[in-house]
Amino acid sequence: MKYRLLGNTGEKLSAIGLGCMGMNHAYGTPDDQESVATLERAIELGITFWDTADVYAAGKNEELVSRVLKTQRNKIFLATKFGFKSNPADGSPQFDASPAYIKIAVEKSLKRLGTDVIDLYYAHRVDPNVPIEETVGAMADLVKEGKVRFLGLSEASVTSIKKAHAVHPISALQSEYSLLTRDVEVDVLPLCKELGISFVPFSPLARGLMTNTLDVSTLADNDFRKSLPRYQEQYKDNNAKLASGFAELAAGKNASAAQLALAWVLAQGDNTIPIPGTKRRKYLEENAAAVDLVLDAADLSAIAELLQKYPNTGARYSEAQNQLVDRS
Repeated sequence: MKYRLLGNTGEKLSAIGLGCMGMNHAYGTPDDQESVATLERAIELGITFWDTADVYAAGKNEELVSRVLKTQRNKIFLATKFGFKSNPADGSPQFDASPAYIKIAVEKSLKRLGTDVIDLYYAHRVDPNVPIEETVGAMADLVKEGKVRFLGLSEASVTSIKKAHAVHPISALQSEYSLLTRDVEVDVLPLCKELGISFVPFSPLARGLMTNTLDVSTLADNDFRKSLPRYQEQYKDNNAKLASGFAELAAGKNASAAQLALAWVLAQGDNTIPIPGTKRRKYLEENAAAVDLVLDAADLSAIAELLQKYPNTGARYSEAQNQLVDRS
């Protein structure tokens, strides 16, 4: 494994992290035994940057991670997130990043994780009803109390990042980023480089679309992707041809499509640390090998040409889901 620095902290993280969400939340059928084996294998491979959140499986994802964390704590750089909760009236998602709720959320996460400190604590979104300065101020108090080491934001706009960073150093900004989702290239990525903030892409494989192994028609009804525009029938032909062409480019590099997609993300900057998710050891090992795949200008050009050939990929979120993304 290769390693990259977390912002200006001096901490070295595995250049590819592990997104734990899909182990028992949003995708497929949970397999706790294989998930635990995957977590243990991650340590053996040097993948020590793990990402979870309190909302995943209503806290059970943090509890799953804790099974390995409790015996291997000093080997793992742990990130979790707070803010999402269910509306008691109808169960719909709502967001709360108020100072009062942060105090409650962190204690619950610490208990579920079985640890006394969280290495990287993210606000899962920016709360439109709470000034970001108040949210980050409360998060900074957790650093002073020794419950959290470093702070992060997720899906935050340039304006929010600047305001937050002025209150307390933001070490990481997490947003969706892949060959199919590139909004952040306009202003977020340049700002992260300017401020010395690590950029942490989630869904760097476009939730499976760029692996050339995903058959959208086989997704279970409860699979999160069923609600996303990109996975609907009208984009199926375009995305299947794109994935097939991408797999051919990967084969020319003696790599899998997933490895080429991750190598592309890694090539976007030394401050970029993707966190592909998996619950299977075989995919974890495949992803880990992407750090050794070096892309040259010709490779990047060929990828760009292929994307231009199949542009009808579909939006990443629905209108309702977009309401939770900070655009201030």
